[in-house]
Amino acid sequence: MELFYWSTPNGWKISIMLEECRLPYVVRPINIGTGEQFDPAFLAVAPNNRIPAIVDPDGPGGKPISIFESGAILQYLGRKTGKLYPANERARVEVDQWLMWQMGGLGPMAGQAHHFRIYAPEQVPYAIKRYTDECNRLYGVMNRRLADREFLAGKYSIADIACIGWASRHERQAQDLADFPHLKRWLGTMLARPAVARGMALAAESANSVDMKDPAVQALLFGQRAR
Repeated sequence: MELFYWSTPNGWKISIMLEECRLPYVVRPINIGTGEQFDPAFLAVAPNNRIPAIVDPDGPGGKPISIFESGAILQYLGRKTGKLYPANERARVEVDQWLMWQMGGLGPMAGQAHHFRIYAPEQVPYAIKRYTDECNRLYGVMNRRLADREFLAGKYSIADIACIGWASRHERQAQDLADFPHLKRWLGTMLARPAVARGMALAAESANSVDMKDPAVQALLFGQRAR
């Protein structure tokens, strides 16, 4: 399995899943700070020029398959291995709805909070409040959900894997976990899993060496238009 990856909350979804499933993989680093996401070879795998992506040489029918979008990859790996993604339709719907909740809510809103709180070249009070408040609302949703169950869909699943990277960065979103005790308990449980720790540590040093305040890096990451 080839993992096209950079150390970000979205990248961690797949590195964690591969570690949890004990699937052998090789990392193909895509340095998003230097524009490697626009390389034609990568675009052939991930046409949205975003990490993560995978190439499975043993795909359906024994033929290679490439997959982009983190949620689609998680579902594929869950079906392939029979792990962390139930076969029962009712249980699968429980997982899918929380996976989509992360992809449509927690991830994008937390990402915008990070952008306007940390990376934006000028402070925009309305945007900061808008996305900080929305993260707070989403944390409240998650906290209520976890009040009477250990994991988002009851049992540990790809839904939890999808959420951990963003929730682990709660300080960047100005969220106080004292206000969300059930989420705080879940976060501690997740971070204590060895596969989660390995997945989140993968190539972290390389990513941390990128200066996100560098105007050239910001132009690559935040100034994209159609190509």
